[in-house]
Amino acid sequence: MARFEKNGIQTNYEVLGGLSSSPLVLSNSLGTDHTMWDLQVPKLNQFRLIRYDTLGHGLSDVPEGPYTIEQLGNQVIDLLDHLEIDRVNFCGLSMGGVIGQWLAINHSNRIDKLILANTAPKIGASVAWLDRAKLVRSVGMDPVADSASARWFTHQFFESQKGQCSYLVERLRATNAEGYAACCEALAGADFLQNIHKIQAETLIIAGTEDPVTTISDALFMVKMIPNSSLVQINASHISNVEKPEQFSDALTHFLG
Repeated sequence: MARFEKNGIQTNYEVLGGLSSSPLVLSNSLGTDHTMWDLQVPKLNQFRLIRYDTLGHGLSDVPEGPYTIEQLGNQVIDLLDHLEIDRVNFCGLSMGGVIGQWLAINHSNRIDKLILANTAPKIGASVAWLDRAKLVRSVGMDPVADSASARWFTHQFFESQKGQCSYLVERLRATNAEGYAACCEALAGADFLQNIHKIQAETLIIAGTEDPVTTISDALFMVKMIPNSSLVQINASHISNVEKPEQFSDALTHFLG
């Protein structure tokens, strides 16, 4: 792992693979970090993989919130500038997918192909995100972590892979409460329902058929609105890259070519 600093804020990142391979940025979901992509790394070794921790998560710094999606998107732009990379393929899941939408709308010259996984132009209600931010600042991460498995995984997967699921939930529990809350506030303000049609990058949308957070209906709306897009449905819940890593990785490699 490595770190770079911009405006006094440090970002934790990792670059894997050869310099000549196509760069692919992987952006984590809310309450996870770059390690959520561990199961994809062996399957995507033909690419130059760039994993990083979103502000407030993992080993990246936790500036005082609230954050905005613009701020989280500019973290990616600053990382690419630091690495002297002009254009990348970008894959984001949930919050990472919201960041991907912002990048594709506002910095289309930096994005080749776009993968939006288990995400939506507007995730949930703003008031619910603000309430969650207030909750974790008040009492910590336990209430969010205690209910995470029902949002993240199907019951069948949780029962068969309790160790793996519990590990991810405990990493969520250990997430910095201020960083988590500040990202909740970024999601509260993120709404691309009126702008998603501006995405011009070739886009793959990955949806979990059992996802209660970002639904198949959200995915179908994105396919309708993004001109050059396609949809892959995976029989999984919200963290589909963990629940069905083979299918997820195969979808990426087929799309990226």
